[in-house]
Amino acid sequence: MKASMFDVVALGELLIDFTQAGVSQNGMRLFEQNPGGAPANVLTALANLGCRTAFIGKVGADMHGDFLRETLHSKHIDTRGLVSDAAAFTTLAFVSLNAAGERSFAFARKPGADTYLRTEELPSDIIERCTIFHFGSLSLTDEPARQATLEAVVCARRSGALISYDPNYRAQLWRSEGEAARMIRSAAVHADLIKASEEEVMLLTGMDTYKKGAKKLLEQRCSCVVVTRGGEGAAAYTARGSVSVPAHQVPVIDTTGAGDAFWGGFLFQILTHGFTRSALKDADDHVLGVCAAFAGAVAALCIQKHGGLPAMPYLDEVTRLLAGT
Repeated sequence: MKASMFDVVALGELLIDFTQAGVSQNGMRLFEQNPGGAPANVLTALANLGCRTAFIGKVGADMHGDFLRETLHSKHIDTRGLVSDAAAFTTLAFVSLNAAGERSFAFARKPGADTYLRTEELPSDIIERCTIFHFGSLSLTDEPARQATLEAVVCARRSGALISYDPNYRAQLWRSEGEAARMIRSAAVHADLIKASEEEVMLLTGMDTYKKGAKKLLEQRCSCVVVTRGGEGAAAYTARGSVSVPAHQVPVIDTTGAGDAFWGGFLFQILTHGFTRSALKDADDHVLGVCAAFAGAVAALCIQKHGGLPAMPYLDEVTRLLAGT
């Protein structure tokens, strides 16, 4: 097996979250330009924790795409796999928040540049030399990005990488729930690690509870399933162990990127423990608890700030929170 060039490589959407940020003097809502996109959020969490990371995707050759590329550079995320396309506009998401910091979305993606990534644009040298390859379902909504995503996953797995998958269901971006379920399920069979909400686990499996759904996923190829449960915390499962961890009780400013922050922290622990594919299946309660507790601390720090990607914490902040200082 080749030596890893990167700890984690992620493929998928890189976009602008225009997040609600008060009102103008005329009483009109103001929106703040925040870099975002779930795979990019996960990578930023990992980069802030000290990991070697690279991003693969497509943005428009426009002001927003330039801003996003510069943002990844500032986080020391490799962007050789980020393509700028003059024929498409960078995807935008408008995010409104309620009093509890919970989000609702409106997407400007008809189509967006992220859906235009082509198989021939994939950087195989980067994909073939990573320890973990991470992707989500939003790059599966449209061609040609759908085929490019699946080709990249197969390439990464063939090269020995652990495959990390986030279903990240956004109903507005699919033609129907049925199509979403089919595509999200078809991608899940490639994954060693799956992070999903309670609703996404049930969509993935057709089970009526997330616990039954997690069990079903483990009976397939998946080695580790993590269910994020918002304010209730998270649960993690392998063939050998299971654990539930509560959420930190902290002031909530903005939940954008909370699940991505959690997953970045969890993957950091997977790397720290040096898991191989076979060893991951045997992770016990203790190890799962360590991974999930660390991940929960990363998420707790994220939700105390505005935005997704800009709110990802650094290792010293996480260490202090876990130490109670």
